[in-house]
Amino acid sequence: MRKEQHFKGWNEIKTNDSWAIFKIMGEFVSGFEKMSEIGPCVSIFGSARTKENSPFYNLSVKIAKHIAEAGYGVITGGGPGIMEAGNRGAHLAGGTSVGLNIDLPFEQHDNPYIDRDKSLDFDYFFVRKVMFVKYSQGFVVMPGGFGTLDELFEAITLIQTNKIEKFPIILVGTKFWSGLIDWIKDTMLEAGNISPKDLDLIKLVDTEGEVVDILDSFYKGRSLSPNF
Repeated sequence: MRKEQHFKGWNEIKTNDSWAIFKIMGEFVSGFEKMSEIGPCVSIFGSARTKENSPFYNLSVKIAKHIAEAGYGVITGGGPGIMEAGNRGAHLAGGTSVGLNIDLPFEQHDNPYIDRDKSLDFDYFFVRKVMFVKYSQGFVVMPGGFGTLDELFEAITLIQTNKIEKFPIILVGTKFWSGLIDWIKDTMLEAGNISPKDLDLIKLVDTEGEVVDILDSFYKGRSLSPNF
């Protein structure tokens, strides 16, 4: 029997919000404690709907393997699709494989390639996103949907506004991403809504070797540390 939807009044919302603060604090404390022990990692984003026989799934596995072999850990959202591929590649290379999981209605379930002691569960998207941004030495962005774009543009915005340290943001799949890049250049830049130097924050590649080359080149002579 379907439960009737319960609409909360202002007083009930206020009471629930007050108690939610403690749960939010708990997620931050737990996340900070665990993530600070893991070491330098690169986050891989992309669609949870990508199938195992997809070229982008296989490419994500290769990218994650190369990243792990280069000495970085791999962080994903912990679910299926590209996330699974990222954890799988790190696992195959014997590297650190981290999953930041969240319960979603249609797509999310833990994948089996996350290190047992490095699987974190979140109820709040914004807490989870802080963990990605604070502890990632780079973002590798595979083809995805709105969630992937959300992570991409938040990272660009935080770097652009000097709220976090600069780190590599690498889009993988020229054919998939070129339309977006063209629109940014031809529409946003043309309208004066961004600066030409903002485009330098994004790198567009097609191979696993290019991803690692960008990471290694960026961090040559730099220290690896949390971004804020």
